[in-house]
Amino acid sequence: MRVETFMSNKVISVEMDDSVKVVKEIFDNTHFHHLLVTEDGKLQGIISDRDLLKVISPNLGTSAETPKDVVALNKKAHQIMTRHPVTITLGAEINIAADLLLEHKISCLPVVDIDNNAVGIVSWRDILRAVFSDTRLVGRM
Repeated sequence: MRVETFMSNKVISVEMDDSVKVVKEIFDNTHFHHLLVTEDGKLQGIISDRDLLKVISPNLGTSAETPKDVVALNKKAHQIMTRHPVTITLGAEINIAADLLLEHKISCLPVVDIDNNAVGIVSWRDILRAVFSDTRLVGRM
């Protein structure tokens, strides 16, 4: 089974100079755990919800909020993203995706085309869903 058959092509991306405030708003209003960072459609990096939590204060929006807490929202996506993320191509097989996730101890892979355009994302959940929906694969993994 190839990556393109089980990846999510509903990907939200942000631009390099989008603010952390924009990133936070996207995470707050969607069910996504990863955002791709692009420039002219080309993948530049990835931001996880955990990356965001490392940067912002838990005091935001509370009575304990300080001006310093708010300043973090002005940082740019490129300042908190993981650069040069491990990627996979559309035609790759599911076992390659699983191997990459395990080898690099990551939870998702941006899917790119030959020109490094972000076309989707595949997570460990997607792989589990694909494997258990196609029991023919269970014996091969």
